[in-house]
Amino acid sequence: MNNIGLLLLRIVFCGAMIYGHGLGKLNKLIAGNFKFSDPIGIGEAPTLFLAVFSEFIAPIFILIGFRLIFQFFLTTMFVAAFIVHLSDPFSRMEKAILFLAVFVFFMISGPGKYSIDKFNS
Repeated sequence: MNNIGLLLLRIVFCGAMIYGHGLGKLNKLIAGNFKFSDPIGIGEAPTLFLAVFSEFIAPIFILIGFRLIFQFFLTTMFVAAFIVHLSDPFSRMEKAILFLAVFVFFMISGPGKYSIDKFNS
């Protein structure tokens, strides 16, 4: 039963990240619109590329149960919560903190029985 819960949590949170955040950034990247915030000083286009990787590609791998991809996503959510939204009210950083907390949980617990990692072991 715990493994089904882990699977459902992965489906919901990865789906929310892909649909609610990553897809819009991917469409922006495909359209060639590289105007994007640059909170870590590496340039707008590289930051957009990293955001697309972290919010669209990485959640797909997390969804199917690859554990080692979490660090990309965790870095992005940390930057979103504690750099981009640091001076904003809590309501603006809350979503990033929740995503960060859930994926820290997955990093510690692992993806569960219904995952590629478990299948490969």
